[in-house]
Amino acid sequence: MIELLLPADVSCAATRAETVPEGTLFPEEEALVAKSVAKRRNDFATARACARRAMAGLGLPPVAVLHGHRGRPLWPEGIVGSLTHCNGYRAAALARATDVLSLGIDAEPHAPLPSGVRELVTLPAERERIGPPAPEGTGEIHWDRVLFSAKESVFKTWYPVTGIELDFIQADLTFHRTDGEDGEDGADDGDGRLPHGGTAAEGTFTARLLLTDPALPTTLHGQWRIEDGIVATSVLVRPDWKDSGGS
Repeated sequence: MIELLLPADVSCAATRAETVPEGTLFPEEEALVAKSVAKRRNDFATARACARRAMAGLGLPPVAVLHGHRGRPLWPEGIVGSLTHCNGYRAAALARATDVLSLGIDAEPHAPLPSGVRELVTLPAERERIGPPAPEGTGEIHWDRVLFSAKESVFKTWYPVTGIELDFIQADLTFHRTDGEDGEDGADDGDGRLPHGGTAAEGTFTARLLLTDPALPTTLHGQWRIEDGIVATSVLVRPDWKDSGGS
């Protein structure tokens, strides 16, 4: 699914498998999770298996993917990328730094956010735009979860370039649907349901950054998709964003 949200010069790989064969990790990767619980080890290993498939898509040999501050993946020189994992979905997206300045991807279960989280990760204007939480089992879109995922993608795009923390409430997001179910003003114009009672919906979003840095535009643009119980989001910034009119 993540490959539908990114251009062709980004190499993507994804899996719904929860585990990978023994020996998938490099020794230095094994050392990072040697004392971790099984779920953490599986998340770590499956995401890195995806990363190596994405490397192959760029014609690169497989290498270990270690991590830096805040768990940021450390990619080979000249490569940018992002990893994500949640129950039922893991993915990696990589590109050459000559083509992409930074990118972020995220996947989440398509379900309401846990109680109390919505208020911590959203601005009042965002809550007004996305409306009240949708009950489970009604076929409605859980916009709070889409927004949470999109902000994760924003952070994963922002942090590798700036090295500065970005809080959830330091980005103001607006959503639009591109599957024929939305009006002109964003998520709150549609009926908030998956189209035709199906399982897929998609669209775009803009993230107005309330903390800015000259290395990145003040507004980031992304895409989102809901399919088979998973929300996936992506953000991408080109190296020439200033020349192309980015703000």
